[in-house]
Order: sequence, then C-alpha cells, then structure tokens
Amino acid sequence: IEYQNIFTRVRVRGPLHSGVPLKRGNFARVGSPIYSRLLGLIGNAQLGPIYLGPLGLASLICGLIAFEITGLNMWASVNWDPVQFVRQLPWLALEPPSPAWGLRFPPLAQGGWWLIAGFFLTASLLLWWLRVYRRARALGMGTHVAWAFAAAIWLYLVLGFIRPVLMGSWGEAVPFGIFPHLDWTAAFSIRYGNLFYNPFHMLSIVFLYGSTLLFAMHGATVLAVSRYGGERE
Repeated sequence: IEYQNIFTRVRVRGPLHSGVPLKRGNFARVGSPIYSRLLGLIGNAQLGPIYLGPLGLASLICGLIAFEITGLNMWASVNWDPVQFVRQLPWLALEPPSPAWGLRFPPLAQGGWWLIAGFFLTASLLLWWLRVYRRARALGMGTHVAWAFAAAIWLYLVLGFIRPVLMGSWGEAVPFGIFPHLDWTAAFSIRYGNLFYNPFHMLSIVFLYGSTLLFAMHGATVLAVSRYGGERE
C-alpha cells in the first residue's frame, strides 16, 4: 500500500497529541489541541497546545509594549484621527532622535519614544531567541533554528544599535514605519554609493535567495517522494 499524504490523495489526520512529555520545572503548555481544516491544506492540521514559559511570556509583553508605543505615536502624529491613521499608516513613522542629540537621551517627543520602543523591541527579540534555544535544548533538538534566527537579529542590531553607537548618533538608526524605513534604505544607498554595485551586498543577496532556493528544492524533493514514505527516512 502506498503511503499517502495531503499532497497525494488522502489527508492524514492522526489522533490529537499534547507533545513530548516535559521535564520537571517546565511550565505547562497552554491550550487544548484542536484540528484546523485550513491548516491541514498546507501542513499539520493540529493547532496547539503552545508552550510559552517565562521567557516567551516576557518576550510577548515587551513586544506588545514596543508595538503600543510605536502605534500610539503614529496615531498622535495625525491628531488622533482614526480615518487618517488608517489612510496614512504606510507613511507614518516613529523617527529616531536628530543627529544633534548624539547618543544622549532626548525628550520623548524628539526621539525618546523611539529609544524606549527600540529597547522593548530588542528585549522582545532577544528573549524570544533565548526561548527558542532553550526549548530546543530541553526537547533534545538541534539549535539550528535559533542560530538562523540569530542571523536576522544580528542584522537588526547592526542597523539599529551597533552602527549608530559606532557613529556616535542615534540619528543614524532606522525609523519604525513601512515606507519610512524603505526611504531610509534608499537614502543609505545614495549616501554610500549604489548598493546594487556593492560586491558585499551582491554576495548577501546571492546567499539569501540561494538559501531560499535550496530550501525550496529540498522541501519539494521530500514532498515528491513522500508517497513512498521518503520523509520518514
């Protein structure tokens, strides 16, 4: 009998399970497992339970604080008008302090809120990374996902913390906003030469899209032979 999965003719739906047993000292997982037909179209149909733990909970709290500070400042910039907030949201921003402040802490309305939001956002990312790493070790898994996540966090820290500190001004950092951060990228490219002609930028893009292509090819190969149980090898 051929092994079937959702990409052949039969969608596999096994019994609900709560995950591997947790060692003493771990927080309990949150929620009861349920089935989702929508999730079953693209992968595992089971949703939950979720393990947060103290690190995950602290990360979510810090992330929520950063999100609230950024969102409320954007809303205040349009005089608390909900219609204009929705209409102009892609162009709204929480800007870093001006270069005149250097690395000092400015008044809240002149970049102080940006520093506070950046602190909580950074704390949220680092706490979540630590959670991912500790969960992998606790469950006997490899830490590959944690180190891949660390590469993205490193880019965030270079642009938002390390580079501004080395240049002596928070004004060199990236603003929080959709189009404003893209404008910052364009201005950075003009200031330091076209990034498209930068060999290091070229290599980073090659590795970025190259790794994406390799992962896609790997996943496609596994799915192609899954009818024979290839993913269980």
